[in-house]
Amino acid sequence: MPAISAIRCLLLSSPYADADDPEIRECFPNGPKRTIGMVEVTLDNGVTGLGEGYLAVFAPKVFQAIVELCTPQVMGKDGFDIAGRVRDLRSLCDYWSLQGAARHVIAAFEIALQDAKGKSLGVPVHALLAEGPKADAIRIYGSGGCCDRKEQFLREFDLLHSLGITVYKMRSVKRDILRTAWVLEEAGKRGIEVGVDMCQNLADPPQAVDDVVTFVQAVHAITDRRMIFVEEALGPDCPDEFRALRGRIDVPVCGGEIITTPKEMIERINAQVYDFVQPDASVMGGISAVMDVFAAAKAEGTDVVVHAWGGAAAIMASYHAAFAAGGTLVEFPMLDFPLGKEMLGDNARIVDGMLLRPDAPGLGLTLTPQMEARYPFDETAVYSCALLDYGPPPDSYWARD
Repeated sequence: MPAISAIRCLLLSSPYADADDPEIRECFPNGPKRTIGMVEVTLDNGVTGLGEGYLAVFAPKVFQAIVELCTPQVMGKDGFDIAGRVRDLRSLCDYWSLQGAARHVIAAFEIALQDAKGKSLGVPVHALLAEGPKADAIRIYGSGGCCDRKEQFLREFDLLHSLGITVYKMRSVKRDILRTAWVLEEAGKRGIEVGVDMCQNLADPPQAVDDVVTFVQAVHAITDRRMIFVEEALGPDCPDEFRALRGRIDVPVCGGEIITTPKEMIERINAQVYDFVQPDASVMGGISAVMDVFAAAKAEGTDVVVHAWGGAAAIMASYHAAFAAGGTLVEFPMLDFPLGKEMLGDNARIVDGMLLRPDAPGLGLTLTPQMEARYPFDETAVYSCALLDYGPPPDSYWARD
């Protein structure tokens, strides 16, 4: 079997979204540019593979340092024994990072090895993960809604229409009663259903179950349109509260994008914490970890909708898991990210609201020296979790005439 002969850490920064986008003003203090971190693995058969860890969006130099620490642990070893290499990396990192940062880095190595193995064998990664026929396409939802002006939402609706997408996710906090109702109404006129991300995965302290119940009831009292799900409505360490919320509202409750081990996600599935879960391969330790979640969720009758908000390698890793495991809905990040588009090319096509199955070898990504030169690392291009108060308009702005 081919051995791992070289490992390279890649930090690249690309323009991202628009300068006036609320996510930029709230989370990117140095303007509309975002960094991704990847691991490139080279096998001694000459094939390379790319993987990504979401950590680098927030702390690129931490990502780089952990990659450098991990590299000697896998050099020269069998590149096709992916489970073995994950065990090697966990033996190095679990004592000090059983959950959290190291899992993102392990994910990057695991995804890169899946990509390299698929390319070596001339098959897409989803074919490595599961045999037999797979769906030709999976329904996709547009993930945007970081908007504080009506024209911004309307622009996103136009993008959804151009792709035939009829499911949309917006971001709201508990004070956004009129704003959320306005979006539900305007989207509904266009045949678009809306889920709401309440963004509590960064909240400390998080809001209470009563806050969410009050929000949902207040919105539904002023529109006949209904939210189709509520995501990250409570803090990341509140599984009991999530379960309680499910019993108090008639809207599906979901979450899990920041959970970094399949064990924790599976424990939450077994405890019926969510109506559906949202694992991310670039966070949870790789594609195989997401496959474990799919298997456990199927046994419990819980749906899985993969999270996708990183760069091209992170997105495609989760998409391949969804195709291999029989997923029925996946996320499409709507904010513009040119580097991601270039790397994806035609390999993540959306037609009539459906993500077409990617069948190129490996993950199906392209990264050339010319692309690397166009997107050099900018150490100021980081997502800050110390959120800035950028002064969004009052909720009264959204009142209907």
